[in-house]
Amino acid sequence: MTFARITAALLATSISLLSGLAHALPSDSSQPINVQADSAEMDDKRGVAIYRGDVIITQGTLKITGDTVTITLNKSGDIDVFTSVGKPAYYEQQPATDKALVQAYGLTIQYFANNEKIIIIDQAKVIQQGNTFRGEKIIYDTKKQIVTAGRGKQGTITTPSPRINMVIQPKNKESTTESSAP
Repeated sequence: MTFARITAALLATSISLLSGLAHALPSDSSQPINVQADSAEMDDKRGVAIYRGDVIITQGTLKITGDTVTITLNKSGDIDVFTSVGKPAYYEQQPATDKALVQAYGLTIQYFANNEKIIIIDQAKVIQQGNTFRGEKIIYDTKKQIVTAGRGKQGTITTPSPRINMVIQPKNKESTTESSAP
């Protein structure tokens, strides 16, 4: 395969990946996609693209980083799973114009395009609206904005942590002292 065809295939794969990820802000999917990496390879037969070396993928408010990002396509050529591996791998996106960025960190971050879920494995951390969730494994449903934290599979976790840790911020309440003053 020629360099031009490989480059075109990698660009098409990147566009497909990010259009599925850009669920949060409607404007994200209409933004240009930027993929930066030290190297890239595409295996058409297996439907796998691998980006290596300080990988940064952005589109609108979406940002994904890692040492290596692997994109796997299903049989129809659509994005099935992408896996970002880093120390740590990183994901961020703004879920709505009136909400802060959601940030996720972990040694491995997997995004499943068909159900828009992110699984963060090993040293997992999600920050959502000031709340922090930590554990061996975190599942984040980007559509419903639901975080589930728990234990990872034994033998795959570099820093075992038998318990999850959540910090949930209090909701801001308006002061009632002003309204009750004479």
